[in-house]
Amino acid sequence: MHADDRKGYVLAQDCPSRQILMNLTSRWGGLVLIALRGQTLRFGQLRHRIGGISEKMLVQTLKALQQDGFIERQMYAEIPPRVEYCLTEFGEQAAEKVFQLTSWIEESLPDILQRRQVIANVDD
Repeated sequence: MHADDRKGYVLAQDCPSRQILMNLTSRWGGLVLIALRGQTLRFGQLRHRIGGISEKMLVQTLKALQQDGFIERQMYAEIPPRVEYCLTEFGEQAAEKVFQLTSWIEESLPDILQRRQVIANVDD
């Protein structure tokens, strides 16, 4: 860890903050946080909201984010069983950071795509 053991140091190989960063920035982690931002969803609703995610990957992502304390899973004793997911207060904070980054990406998309094209033309 870092010299100050009260906080992490993500560049250190053995620091737990690195795994948390990986969970948040995985292919699906950030998208799950954004999808749950400010609302509670059932598994099927969440899967439908995030285009392209498989059932298996959604389960794995939810478990990882739940273990890190970002997501709360509420199971209801009903028939058929009902399970809902929402962000914890901590998760809402993380989701806001991810949302800011994705908003910047969406707003900057034309410029990013143009730069990609320029670089692709140079490489040809």
